Formats: sequence, structure tokens, C-alpha cells
Amino acid sequence: MSLPFSFPLLLFIFLLTTGAIWGIDVLWLRKRRATEHKEPWWVEYSISFFPVLLVVFVLRSFIVEPFKIPSGSMIPTLLVGDFILVNKYQYGVRLPIINRKIVQIGAPVRGDVMVFRYPEDPSLDYIKRVVGLPGDTVQYRMKRLSVNGQEVAVRRLEDFLHRDRMQYSSRFVENLGGAEHEILQDEDAPMMVPEIHQFPFSGNCSYNQEGFVCKVPEGHYFLMGDNRDNSSDSRVWGFVPDENIVGKAFFIWLNFGDLARFGSFK
Repeated sequence: MSLPFSFPLLLFIFLLTTGAIWGIDVLWLRKRRATEHKEPWWVEYSISFFPVLLVVFVLRSFIVEPFKIPSGSMIPTLLVGDFILVNKYQYGVRLPIINRKIVQIGAPVRGDVMVFRYPEDPSLDYIKRVVGLPGDTVQYRMKRLSVNGQEVAVRRLEDFLHRDRMQYSSRFVENLGGAEHEILQDEDAPMMVPEIHQFPFSGNCSYNQEGFVCKVPEGHYFLMGDNRDNSSDSRVWGFVPDENIVGKAFFIWLNFGDLARFGSFK
């Protein structure tokens, strides 16, 4: 998920501009304007748009924000084209634009689907599942996930058909943090991580042909896609710092290709 520009910043600029014009009109221009004269168009438009922009800014900055899923890294939980809602206060209240936390409310737990700013390019928003919390040891060897030495329980389901390319993946139910979700694996995909970037605290991880093991540093999280063999995630580019968190994904509200997707994720 990404935007070609900083929409929150643009929204904030429009909010400040219309609010300033509205304030100047109330405090100065209105008193100087003859009663029979209409407001200039730029004043009229600002007065009309300011309350709308204010409501939108508050909602998407502190309560809930919509996103669209552009890739298949979270299949089968989230499909390409899903429009989702993200809870912005689940993990604490953050100042918009700079994303600095000012009120601590909660913290991510294992199994949460989280939106965050991509550590290598914070202008991009990514979505993955929280697998490791600060201080956890995450291991993924022979395509089996373990956290703090405990192997995460899975059970096999019928294979998943990718209709866009008519290909099957093995499908499992994984129990992570006491909550179940589905994951996919491709049997012909290698067990080793094929690409590894240089990232902060990379010394906390060790890799071999069977997979990897990582110790999650304090203030950071380890995230993976549910489409395990088709996801660029913490295995590749490292840990997600707390200051990069955007919020918790919790609801699908639209998919133009499949209207039955409404509400199918929580």
C-alpha cells in the first residue's frame, strides 16, 4: 500500500488554509464587508470545506483510516483489491504527520495484522502479521514457525487455488497468540530466505539453507506475510520499530471484484 505523495500532509495544509481563511473572515473581513455584498468565492468555499476537512482529518488521524491491498503477500487473509479499515488508536494515540506517540493505549500482540511504515522507505505503508514481539526469539526453519522455542501449531486444510494464475498452494490454519488464521506455502519454494537486505540489528539474525532465527530487539516487532513464500517481510528487510506503526487492520469494507468479501476479516 503506498501513495505517490503525502496525503496526510496535503490534507493538513488544506485544513490550515481553509481554517485560516475562515478565521480571518470571522475576525476581520466580515466586519469590513458591506451587508449587501456576497462573500468572495474563495471565502465561501473555505467556509464550506473547512468543517468537512476537519472531520476527515480527525477521523483518519486518530480513529480509523482506509487502505487498499495492492499485493498478494497476505493471501488468503487479505486479497488484492480489498479495501480495509485500520484502527488508528489501538496501539496508542499518535500525532499526525510526524507519527509520534503521545498517549499509550495498547500494544501489538502476536497474530495482529498491522499496517506500518516500511522501514526502508517510510513514505510507503505495508501490511503484515505480527509474529514476534520485543524480546522474542523467532525461528522459521523447514517452513515451520517457532516463537521462544515453542513451535506454532498448524493444521492442514484443502489446497488454495490462485484463480489469477490457476496454481495451487498448500493451505494451513496457524494458531498464533491464541487466535487462528490461514497461511499459504508453496512446496516447491526454497526454505532459505532468497534475498537478505542490510538492516538495523541484522546481527540479531542468523540464516542458513533451512531458514532463519532472529532475536527481536526492544522497541521493535517481527512481521511476516500470510502468503509465506510470496512475501517480502521482516525476514528480508528486518524489524519494524514502534515509531513506524500506523494501526491495526480489522475490517474489509469493499472489494469490487468480490462483494461477498465485506466484513470477512476481523
